[in-house]
Amino acid sequence: MASWRAAAATAAGAVAALTAHDLLQRKHSVLRNYPVVGHLRYLLEDIRPELQQYFIERNWDGRPYDRDTRSVIYERAKGIHGELPFGTERDVNQTGYEALVHSTAPLEAPDRPPRVLVGGPDCSRPYSMALLNVSAMSFGALSAAAIRALNKGAAMGGFAHDTGEGGLSSYHLEHGGDLVWEIGSGYFGTRTKDGDFDPAQFRDNAAHEQVRCVSLKLSQGAKPGIGGVLPAAKVSAEIAAVRGVPQGEKCVSPAAHKVFRTPAELIEFVARMRELSGGKPAGFKLCVGSRVDVLAICKAMLEVGTAPDFIIVDGSEGGTGAAPLEYEDHVGMPLTDGLMTVHNALVGTGLRERIKLGASGKIAGGADIVKRLIQGADYTNAARAMMMAAGCIQAQQCHTGKCPVGVATQSHARARALDVDDKSERVRRYQEATVAQAAQLMATLGAREPHELSPWMLRHNTSPDESRTYAELFTWLRPGELLDGGPEDWTRDWQLASADRFSFPISKYRAGERISHD
Repeated sequence: MASWRAAAATAAGAVAALTAHDLLQRKHSVLRNYPVVGHLRYLLEDIRPELQQYFIERNWDGRPYDRDTRSVIYERAKGIHGELPFGTERDVNQTGYEALVHSTAPLEAPDRPPRVLVGGPDCSRPYSMALLNVSAMSFGALSAAAIRALNKGAAMGGFAHDTGEGGLSSYHLEHGGDLVWEIGSGYFGTRTKDGDFDPAQFRDNAAHEQVRCVSLKLSQGAKPGIGGVLPAAKVSAEIAAVRGVPQGEKCVSPAAHKVFRTPAELIEFVARMRELSGGKPAGFKLCVGSRVDVLAICKAMLEVGTAPDFIIVDGSEGGTGAAPLEYEDHVGMPLTDGLMTVHNALVGTGLRERIKLGASGKIAGGADIVKRLIQGADYTNAARAMMMAAGCIQAQQCHTGKCPVGVATQSHARARALDVDDKSERVRRYQEATVAQAAQLMATLGAREPHELSPWMLRHNTSPDESRTYAELFTWLRPGELLDGGPEDWTRDWQLASADRFSFPISKYRAGERISHD
């Protein structure tokens, strides 16, 4: 009996010691929130390759342990080198497989990755943008600790942090990272009591030195056509104060903006944002739905006589904390289609040189960056990957407020598990390693700068036995081509587009045929 009691006491002491260690350590958020039992996650992570191979050999449901996106993000965030043995684990003959076309005489990667100067002729305070930045994620959707970690990482790494539409909080400003201040249809942080845009508040917030660019959100890739949603459980007193909304009530952004109704009014409002910000770059973000709408915005730029300094194209594959499944799966263009649509529309109307294009939607690795640059982008933004670098384990509890690692929650008890100093360093390392890999890939293709990349450098398998380049697969307009003609389908949409309305007139079509120009 005495020996049994001694063993029990020893075990209890060991558990207590491990609990204390887990609560005090700052490296693993899971262990700080779930001491002792959280070690099971890391045990399973360690034996995952062997378990999966065991299942595969017995024809059980499973797949090979591949170098998936999550592994790449976590390894780079932790500073682990990503070289692995053996060859590709992807089927290179599969339809849809894409490959970058390397040069027989590759270049040396530059000592410093290239940057992009954002700011057109009407901008007096241009900004030097990194090739990869933190995409829009709001305070409220993310915890204060997560915002602080992302911004501190951006400050250390010299890249930009998009605030999301949830307002400009003290946590965005605490560590000095460069900010792209985004406002949406709810005008949080620049909002009157009636929910209208408040120019005085906007001017004051945009005056912060850290605010380098101002951005208007038209739509989000994961849920275009509806506003953002913050569940009532997440609308704390602090969130309510930052957003200017009632505490404890579900916070819903309207589907459409009040400040504009037509493409021309949109362009005029973006110009007003630039003026109110003191000449900082101003632009907008959208998920493309209709090419006619994109061309209508281009017509508005030509008629109004000014243009945004940047446009961020968000793909329908982009993520969100809460959205109806139908919107996530069935609304909006994927990033590839939307990005090439906007790029070609700007080229065809002679506007491309004055507007920089950002791309967001499942950007994770260096190859993702290079592919988007080839497809028309000047720089990229990542949300999901940056969250994972900051500790997200994709538990998919974002909408409940019960995030196990303190990233997507307003629970102070859960958020305390996220150590800002540790996670900001991981964010910095992830961004630095990924951009360095992108620069290396560009050099392998024979390019030092993004503008030296071309559609000939990216191949797409159209079938198991045929591969063609993007230059061959898609139409690429010449500068100003739409102003004097152009391909028939582009010309048709150009004629339908109007600076005075969004959406093409359905009455002009019957059974897929255009029947009138009036």
